[in-house]
Amino acid sequence: MSEPGGWRLFEYTLSVAALVLLLPLFLLLAAAVRLESPGPVFFHQRRVGQHGELFWIWKLRTMAADAEHRGPSITRGGDARITRVGRVLRRYKLDELPQLVNVLRGEMSLIGPRPEVPEYVALYTPDQRRVLEDRPGITDPASVAFADEEQRLAEAEDPERFYREVILPEKLRLYLDYRRRRSWRSDLRVLLRTLSAVRHHSTGGKMRSTDPSRGG
Repeated sequence: MSEPGGWRLFEYTLSVAALVLLLPLFLLLAAAVRLESPGPVFFHQRRVGQHGELFWIWKLRTMAADAEHRGPSITRGGDARITRVGRVLRRYKLDELPQLVNVLRGEMSLIGPRPEVPEYVALYTPDQRRVLEDRPGITDPASVAFADEEQRLAEAEDPERFYREVILPEKLRLYLDYRRRRSWRSDLRVLLRTLSAVRHHSTGGKMRSTDPSRGG
């Protein structure tokens, strides 16, 4: 099952309300990003969306502007390319706020498989490609289950290979399993679990990243 009936209207309304209420915070965070290090406020990257269509995903920049030239595409825990402000943004998932605009544009949903870069989608099996039938999301059960992803990658001997061969297949499996039983109630539970995970992490608990996350 894809999105529950009426979910699009609900998430559109919720996203508009969140953007209006969080606008002062957003402007403050944008200023902090710009003042700490040279470069753009936003990080954007091509990701694969529903039915394989490409779109630009947006985040607040959390790394040095030339990060892609200074290391691998995978971001590990303790990555020296992450700025001081960026560490705070990533810890509280505040860098994901611009994706509410992606939701309003219909490119993303609040709940759905995290969108990947084309190079990883090219590795999907025919069964795994079923995730592309749904709109990608800001969070999903796999995002919560792999909340300490950056730390796992930091501990891996070959982070990119570990992501491709271990983490990514399991995340796809978790979403496809969730998809079969998806409902309004289950989507709301995922939203609440995501908020709880962020809160747990902010108080010193162990949490994994919702995105592996190339750049940002």
